[in-house]
Amino acid sequence: MTTSALRHDRMMYGGIKLYAGSACPELAESIASYLEVPLCKTTITTFPNENLFVKLHTSVRGQDCYVIQTLSSPVHTNLMELLILIQTLRLDSAGRITAVFPYMCYSRSDKKDQPRVPITARLVADMIQAAGADRYMTLDLHADQIQGFFSIPGDVLYASHVLIEYLAEIKKKMNNPVLLSPDLGFAKKARNYAEELNIPLAFIEKRRIQNTDNPEVLTLIGDVEGRDVILLDEEVSTGKTIINAVNVATKNGAKNVVVVFIHPILAGDAVEQMAKLPVKEFVTTDTIPIPKEKQAQFGGRLRIISVSNLIGEVVRRVNEGRSVGEMFNE
Repeated sequence: MTTSALRHDRMMYGGIKLYAGSACPELAESIASYLEVPLCKTTITTFPNENLFVKLHTSVRGQDCYVIQTLSSPVHTNLMELLILIQTLRLDSAGRITAVFPYMCYSRSDKKDQPRVPITARLVADMIQAAGADRYMTLDLHADQIQGFFSIPGDVLYASHVLIEYLAEIKKKMNNPVLLSPDLGFAKKARNYAEELNIPLAFIEKRRIQNTDNPEVLTLIGDVEGRDVILLDEEVSTGKTIINAVNVATKNGAKNVVVVFIHPILAGDAVEQMAKLPVKEFVTTDTIPIPKEKQAQFGGRLRIISVSNLIGEVVRRVNEGRSVGEMFNE
């Protein structure tokens, strides 16, 4: 983009205005710190009837606004906060509104794989657009095809850009490492990680029974015997998939296991159960905040790698009208 075009874009929208819901305050603060831009003040009130009320403290007329709100538990409260914040900015005549949700709720409901079921991921995309968002920004969608549910432009980022550097470091201390995917559905992304790390790839084939959280592990494809294993998954909810995968890997002769996952949902007693596993280290990101008490249950084996600088740099480039792909040599 030429200097004159860049100047025109910034004159059209003005500087960055950052807003945050209540879902991920630490991540929002980290993004603001990277950009050296303060979070704009809002008042978010929950009335006795559980209705939400949002009030902006300053005008956003003609401004370039970014609403940071991950869509984790409590899912429906956080989703409504995002929608109401977007609509409030739209009604105050914001120049452009970008919904920044590091984790997208309902992303697993992306197709009709049974009779008489909804495609809720499409509904969430429709609601974000109907609320008034002009753009969206997220990380590691459950399926890249979900991008097609949005008719507004967006940036789907990948945590690999922050995880690979750390994994490359711990790989140096590993014995003949192999990357293990606990699900054939995650195989394509896992292959990308394996290629970046220049290590072989193995898979676990499983069958999920209806809507249950108890997958039936069938077989391990590949060689883990005598090797250190990097077990990689996209998100961890109940932890059952990870638990099964670690057990299969160790039964097949794996030595040290490092568990890596992007979205730490960690519902119910997932942390309690995972903490019992013979795992050397757990590595995840801050797309979803992990309460301090849950972090403590890992007993010092948890490493959280922040995506704040990645998101912050993309926000800056979007505001300035610069290429995001250039960050990744694309």
